[in-house]
Amino acid sequence: MTTTILESTDTFAGQPTTLQYIGGQWREGRSEKTLTVTNPYDDTVLTTIRQASVEDLDEAYRTAEAAQVEWSAQPPAARRQVIMRAAQIMEERREEIVGWLVKESGSTVVKANAEFSLAAGVTLEASSFPTRVHGRMVDSNIPGKEIRVYRRPLGVIGVISPWNFPLHLSLRSVAPALALGNAAVIKPASDTPVTGGLMIARIFEEAGLPAGVLNVVVGSGSEIGDDFVTHPVPGLISFTGSTPVGQNVGRLATGGEHLKHVALELGGNSPLVVLADANLDAAVEEAVTGKFLHQGQVCMSVNRIIVEAPLYDEFLTRFSAAAAAVPVGDPAQEDTLVGPLVNDSQLESVREKIASAKKEGARTVLEGEIHGRVVPPHVFADVTADMEIAREEIFGPLVGVLKAEDEAHALELANASVYGLSSSVFTQDIDRGVQFSLGIKAGMTHVNDMPVHDESHVPFGGEGNSGLGRFNSDWAIAEFTTDHSIGIKRV
Repeated sequence: MTTTILESTDTFAGQPTTLQYIGGQWREGRSEKTLTVTNPYDDTVLTTIRQASVEDLDEAYRTAEAAQVEWSAQPPAARRQVIMRAAQIMEERREEIVGWLVKESGSTVVKANAEFSLAAGVTLEASSFPTRVHGRMVDSNIPGKEIRVYRRPLGVIGVISPWNFPLHLSLRSVAPALALGNAAVIKPASDTPVTGGLMIARIFEEAGLPAGVLNVVVGSGSEIGDDFVTHPVPGLISFTGSTPVGQNVGRLATGGEHLKHVALELGGNSPLVVLADANLDAAVEEAVTGKFLHQGQVCMSVNRIIVEAPLYDEFLTRFSAAAAAVPVGDPAQEDTLVGPLVNDSQLESVREKIASAKKEGARTVLEGEIHGRVVPPHVFADVTADMEIAREEIFGPLVGVLKAEDEAHALELANASVYGLSSSVFTQDIDRGVQFSLGIKAGMTHVNDMPVHDESHVPFGGEGNSGLGRFNSDWAIAEFTTDHSIGIKRV
């Protein structure tokens, strides 16, 4: 079967996708540059956008700053109603949203539906935030004085979102920020400006969000990227993307004239560890999905598979056979698991990593012919921790399998990385799995499950070069608000 892809390619919910959304108005950008957005599977042109200039960016931030004052003064019930209505509109437009995710980001139907559920879930969860913000009273050592600690919105949040999960990874910051009384400006990735930004603006416009509270600027990094971060208005920059770019965002946000908070969700190098007492069927099944979902273009994707020696050969045989059977090709086909990489730059990066693995001595267990941007699963064995395929984030449908001498060596290999986002371990002894998990240097670990998981009420974030801060639920409330202490002395 093929999922329904609507015929109209340059509208969403009746609104043209060719325009910026600034100050509650849909209009063209002022840049001399235009952006042509294409389907990564067949290069069909989806929309063409005149990009935003620095002047557009300044207008977006200034408009957001002005609108935020009145928005934050709205009672909690009013803000909750807007966020809940946005979640309802998403459900009503599910088919159209999923269709756009398939054609703009190269998402398979399975992945697009999963992303939709994540995005809808995080939006619905955020609708509870307006009544979950609490201040506190603190005793003072000064007689006759009291301290009140108010928790207030930061003001304006700048959101830079990536192309791999554009809808969810924008809404993960936008929905909580708005619910808590902030305004927001989104700069979506150039590969996915519709699903990462313009679509969200249209949904909140329909939901009744006041004009100016949410703005979307589609622009090139070379023209507005640095200014997006260093502009004096935003109080926090939320960035999701690669570690090198995120490190630069952090430097710009904290090292310039206007200091601001940052929430950085960066790269990963997730290990999937199979201990000697693991259930092999479960380990193989989860490893296949955790590696090849969305072509491996997920920050939490299985990046390394570490197998204890007694199970190494059997795991490799079973895993390679399962990977060879993965449906590959058109992402609009219902059963496809591996579709196209998002652009030619990603394709070239994957080609280079395949060549590097072979050059460094990894044994090729499974490979296949690349068609267009569609790369079939590639599996390499006898990988060592110093090889590029083990050291670096891959973001493609290839993986290396490492042999561990024993449990201690498996943990050593799992921690042989500068990244620390997600991870997993397979063992039939749950207590052993928990103890092993506690030894992994990561923000998240799953026992007998793949590392690709995100639930709207569970903290999400990493350690080391995988980022700073935590998203979701109470952790998002803490990220997108600030404490204001007021001392009162009665005279």
